[in-house]
Amino acid sequence: MKTDNFKLRAYNLFLTKSLCFFCLFWIFSAHAHSSSASEPDSVYFFAYAKEKNAGREGLLYAWSLDGKQWNSIGTDLAFVKSDYGRWGSEKRMINPVLFPRNEGGWSCAWQLSPESNGAYAYTFTTDFFNWGRQDYHVALKDLDKSTESLVKNSLLAREHISLHGDRLHGTKLKVSWPVVKELIKHYDLALLKQKQWSERSVDDDARFPGLKPLDVKLTPKVGQTKSISDMLVGVFFEDINYAADGGLYAELIQNRDFEYKLDDKQGHDKDWNEKTAWRMDGSGQFHIDSINPIHPNNKHYARLQGEGIFRNIGYDGIALNKNERYDLSFFGRGTVSKAPKLKIRISTKDGKILDEKSVIVDSKNWKKYQLVLTSNETCKDAVLEFVFTDRQQLDLDLISLFPQHTFKGRKNGLRKDLADAIAALNPRFVRFPGGCLAHGDGIENIYHWSNTVGPLESRMPQRNMWGYHQTVGLGYYEYFQFCEDIGAYAVPVVAAGVPCQNSGAHGHPLGGQQCGVPMEDMDDYIQEVLNLIEWANGDKNSTWGKVRAAAGHPEPFHLKYIGVGNEDLISNVFEERFTMIYNAIRAKYPEIQVIGTAGPFFEGTDYVEGWKIADKLNVPIMDEHYYQTPGWFIHNQDFYDKYDRSKSQVYLGEYAAHIHGRASTLEVALAEAAYLTALERNADIVKMASYAPLLAKDGYTQWRPDLIYFSNTDVNLTPSYYVQQLFGCNNGTEYIPMEASYSNAAVDVQKRVAFSMVKDPKDQSLIVKLVNILPVAANIQLELDQFDLKADTAVVSQLTGKLDSKTAKPEERTETVEKLKHQKLPPYSLTIIRIPPATK
Repeated sequence: MKTDNFKLRAYNLFLTKSLCFFCLFWIFSAHAHSSSASEPDSVYFFAYAKEKNAGREGLLYAWSLDGKQWNSIGTDLAFVKSDYGRWGSEKRMINPVLFPRNEGGWSCAWQLSPESNGAYAYTFTTDFFNWGRQDYHVALKDLDKSTESLVKNSLLAREHISLHGDRLHGTKLKVSWPVVKELIKHYDLALLKQKQWSERSVDDDARFPGLKPLDVKLTPKVGQTKSISDMLVGVFFEDINYAADGGLYAELIQNRDFEYKLDDKQGHDKDWNEKTAWRMDGSGQFHIDSINPIHPNNKHYARLQGEGIFRNIGYDGIALNKNERYDLSFFGRGTVSKAPKLKIRISTKDGKILDEKSVIVDSKNWKKYQLVLTSNETCKDAVLEFVFTDRQQLDLDLISLFPQHTFKGRKNGLRKDLADAIAALNPRFVRFPGGCLAHGDGIENIYHWSNTVGPLESRMPQRNMWGYHQTVGLGYYEYFQFCEDIGAYAVPVVAAGVPCQNSGAHGHPLGGQQCGVPMEDMDDYIQEVLNLIEWANGDKNSTWGKVRAAAGHPEPFHLKYIGVGNEDLISNVFEERFTMIYNAIRAKYPEIQVIGTAGPFFEGTDYVEGWKIADKLNVPIMDEHYYQTPGWFIHNQDFYDKYDRSKSQVYLGEYAAHIHGRASTLEVALAEAAYLTALERNADIVKMASYAPLLAKDGYTQWRPDLIYFSNTDVNLTPSYYVQQLFGCNNGTEYIPMEASYSNAAVDVQKRVAFSMVKDPKDQSLIVKLVNILPVAANIQLELDQFDLKADTAVVSQLTGKLDSKTAKPEERTETVEKLKHQKLPPYSLTIIRIPPATK
C-alpha cells in the first residue's frame, strides 16, 4: 500500500497535458519516423536528471544531430526512477551516469544523496527503457573495482548541454538512430495510453455527442463453459486509517496499557506519549513507571497518588448505548498497607454519571479486577473515570472497557456493526494484517505474528508504520477467529525477510528497504514463519498448537494459504530471503499454498523480476497490486486474457479506481465493476481479488478511497462497497462465455458495456452481471433459450445514479424470466440478474 500519488505517478505524468501539446508532439514524431532514406545513422544521446529538483523526476533523455541543438524525448517522462527512500519526494536520482556493461547494454549509477561521498544506486538496461533490478551500496568503493572505475570515469566525463533554456549536466553518448527512434516510439505509446487512461465518465457528453442507445445481443456459449475460482472475491484488512484500534477492534479505551511512545509518530506530535488520552483532575498526581511491570512486553503502567479523578477520553470520546453492558477490567496493585478503594464510573463529558461501581484493590501484587457497567443512556462522547479518595498510592495497567455486544459475542472481539458490514460482503478469504504493515518500516518494525497471540498483557505493541500505535489486541488469534466466524479462508501475510520498499533509514546505513534480516538471523526468522503454520494447523499438543488451544481453540484453523512479501522491491536481497522462506515452507508443509509478490505496479521492473522468481521457483500464486484511473480499468479489461495458464495463478491483492481528489463515487465503482466481470472471465487464472483499503475512520483517513468509512457510532458504505458485495454474494464456479453483437461498431462504446455469466454451485442459480458505463441506455437481448430454466421469476439487483454520488445503493426487484430476456440497462449502472433453478 502506498500513500497518495506514489502508485499512480508512473503512469499519470501526462494527465494534465493538453490535447494541443499531444497533437504537436505527434506531428514531430511523424516527422521523426519518416522514411529511412532521410534518417541519420547515429545521433548524440544525453541522459540526465534535473539538478534543480534533486533528481526527483528520474532519468530523462534528449537527442541531437550535431551535439548542439537538443530535442527532449518526452517532456518529464522518466525512463527510470530511483526507488530508494520513502514515498514520493524522498526518492532522488543525483548525478546519474551511463556507461557500457561488459555483458552488453548499459549501466546507470547515481548518488542517493547530494554529498559526493553518499551512497550509490546501480541498475542496467539493454534498450534504455526496460531496466533491471536496482542495487544499493553504502559508498562508491563498495562497487566492484571495475564498476567503481567506470563510474568514476563517467562522473569525470559528464558534460553540459542547453535544453529549453535549462543548463543540464549529464552523460553524452553516440548511439545509433534506431535506439532513439525506439525511445520516441515508447514515449508516443505512453502518451497515447495516458490519453485513454485519463478518460473520465463525467466527460462522456463531450466524448459521445449524439450517441444513441446501444443495442447488444448476448448469446451464451454453453459448450465453452469453464471452471473458475470459487474464492475470487475477498477482503484485505490492513491497520491503516485507524482501522484496528479505535475501529474494528472493539476496545473503547485508548492507550489502555500506557505504551504509547513519541516514536509512534516519529516525533511529529510532541503530545503523543505514555499519558496520551489520560488526564488527572484534582489534587492527585500520576506518572508513568516501569519497575516490576505486569509483563516484560508491557513495560509501562500508571502510578496514582493523592486524591483525584483519573480519566480516559477513549478515541475522541467513548460511544455507549443505552442499557448495554460493558466489561470493565484492569490490573491493579496497592503499594502500602491500606487497600485503596476506587469508584469506577462512566460519565458524560459534562459530569453526568451513567453508571458507577466500587472496587477495593486488595493486593500488593498485580491482580486482575473485573466488573460490569451498564449505561443508563446513549452517549457518543462519554469518559471513563477512576475516582480515588484514600490518600494511597496505586498502580494501574491494561485498563479495558469492552462491549459485551461484539460480533458473535466474542470476548476481546470485534465491533459488531463494522464486522457485520465486512461479513455482508460474503468474502471468500481475508488477507491480513497488511499491506505495508506486515513488512514494516525498517527491519525492527516488521510485524511478528507471535507477538500478537496469548494473553493481552503478554502481547508486544509497536509503532504502526502508518504513523500511530498498534496495541495488537486485534492479533492473529482474533483474525483467524473472524475468518472462521464468516466462513472465509485466512490469508496471513508475513514479511519476506525484508521491510517495506518505502522504508526510511532504520537500523541500516542505506535505509530500511535496502537491507534484509541479517543472514545469521534468517534461520530464526524462517522458524518463526514455520511456527505460524504449526500454531494454525498443529495438533493441540504440539508446541505452538498448545498456544492456540490455551487461547480457546483446540481444533486447528486449517490454514491453506500464506503470503510471503508485499509489493516488495525485487532486489537480490529480496530474492535470496524469499527463496529461503519459500523452500522451507515447501519442504515442511507442501500442502500450504505460498503467495509470492510482483511489486506495486502492473508492469515495470518489480513486476517483471517478481514473475521471473515465480517462474524459477514455481510459486503457486502471485500477488499483484495496482491503483489506477477509471479509464485504465475500462481500457484494460483484457489484461489477464493473455496470461499463460500453465504458470502461477494470480491474486489481485490490492486494487481500486482513483480519480482526482480520491472520492468514493459511483463513477469509480462502475469502472471496478466492469473490471470484475473481466476477472470472472479470467478466474481460471485469477484465483483471488480484494479491493484496498477496506476501512477508514473519519478524521483519521490517511489514504483514499476506501471501501467503508466509519465514526465511533456510524458506518458509511460506499458505491464500491456495494459493487464488491453484489459480486461477492453472486459468485460462481462455472463461467459461461457470451458472444456479443453491437448496434454501434465503435470500440470505445463497446468497451463500456461489460458482462459475465456464471453458475452458483450452491443452488445452481444462473447469474448474469451487466455493466453499462455509457451516458445512454443499453438495450440487452439476452439469449436464454439454451438453458432449461424452470424458474418463472428472477431477482434483479441494480446500482445506478449520478456519477458523483457517494451514497448510491443497489435496489432489488423481482422480474419474470421472460421479461429479463430484454433488459434496458440505465446509463451508468450495474445490473445483476439471479435466476434460480426453479421457482419455489
